[in-house]
Amino acid sequence: MNNFSIEASPLIRDYLYYLQTVKGKSPKTVDEYYSDLKIFFRFIKIRRSVVSDDVPFSSIPVDDIDIELIRSVTLTDAYEFMNFLLRERHNDASTRARKTSSIKGFFNYLTVKKHLLDNDPIKELERPKEKKTLPKYLTLEQSIALLNAVDGKFKERDYCILTFFLNCGMRLSELVGLNYTDIRPDNTARIVGKGNKERIIYLNSACLDAFHDYMQVRPTDGVRQKDKNALFLSAQKKRISRESVQKIVYKYLEKIGLDSQGYSVHKLRHTAATLMYQNGNVDIRVLKEILGHENLGTTEIYTHLNTSQMEQAAKSNPLSNMKMKK
Repeated sequence: MNNFSIEASPLIRDYLYYLQTVKGKSPKTVDEYYSDLKIFFRFIKIRRSVVSDDVPFSSIPVDDIDIELIRSVTLTDAYEFMNFLLRERHNDASTRARKTSSIKGFFNYLTVKKHLLDNDPIKELERPKEKKTLPKYLTLEQSIALLNAVDGKFKERDYCILTFFLNCGMRLSELVGLNYTDIRPDNTARIVGKGNKERIIYLNSACLDAFHDYMQVRPTDGVRQKDKNALFLSAQKKRISRESVQKIVYKYLEKIGLDSQGYSVHKLRHTAATLMYQNGNVDIRVLKEILGHENLGTTEIYTHLNTSQMEQAAKSNPLSNMKMKK
């Protein structure tokens, strides 16, 4: 049972169920929305002086948030809340941007879907500007070194895991959720992404070879019934966990000296996307489909150029060799 099933007011609870069942948001995302709404309405309660000063912020209840309190919210309240997040809670721009989306989504739902508000009071609330940072990724040479570092009792499994990450740009949850039946005879794979959205990706030779090598040694006896179709199995012959995959990746990153440089499982997804874009002339819209992004804007972070490309672009300018007349 979700925490919000008991702790949230009916209006908030309805919205969270809507996100989960209609919009297909993951339980983790729904929990984040709930956390954001709790913080917002605790702040509003303090502004309205409806709670005692001696009540700790984290203990202010949200099971009694009704439409009257919601209708009292103004755009000024929302901007004061953004200031509170910055000054008091020291939230960075990306965290404040997410909380902005959470509360705007809730008020839009009450206005457009439930028709409980005549006008959305925070419709004009702007998201904080987020500092755009380039995703961290492995170079081609580092990627090759990572694959070559694989050894040990489960080397075929581990090599297949790394190969899928580096060639397909899968999310951790997507890889863990793979069944061997998802690898189809036409050399494609069925991926179940965020919000249970399915997509089909094509597997290149490296992926197919790694898959077939692993299937030769993948255990069949002793696998519990509910995991019998799981592609990647743990030493206990259960579907491999997210934590186990993370440990595998960290082990090989450490082996090639990258463990303390901010690399992670998700960085392998960034690596796959970057290598495809920079070396394969892949159209950004095609990359969007491969990665399972909802919005093209999310994919556009991979259009960053490396320094050699920028240098080459500068040298290709027809004026690059122009000299002043003496």
